[in-house]
Amino acid sequence: MLQGLRTVVFHVADLAKAKAWYSALLGFPPYFDEPFYIGFNVGGYELGLLPIEEPEPAGTTVVTYWGVADIDAVYARLLAEGATAHAPVTDVGGGIKVADVIDPFGNIVGIIDNPHFKVA
Repeated sequence: MLQGLRTVVFHVADLAKAKAWYSALLGFPPYFDEPFYIGFNVGGYELGLLPIEEPEPAGTTVVTYWGVADIDAVYARLLAEGATAHAPVTDVGGGIKVADVIDPFGNIVGIIDNPHFKVA
């Protein structure tokens, strides 16, 4: 069902400041840089920065995404297994779809169907 880790997304209030900080930390600029999302390729995995307008409660500002082949089926199974819907399946462009749930223990679990991602 889960194919492996793909992406970690940090929700940030100041996208420009976060971009500068992570660029300096990593030693290279993002490969994807738009006002709605910034993505760094870190050793074959994505570190994403997602802008937010309002501060979010501690513990809800990071989402780790697991790769899946059929996001609709996996999302339905997570809900059937007792997870609570948090963000529905959403096409974010380029054929990439994401969704996330809250597991029965309060953790946000993200899933991503990215046809462009290939495991080396």
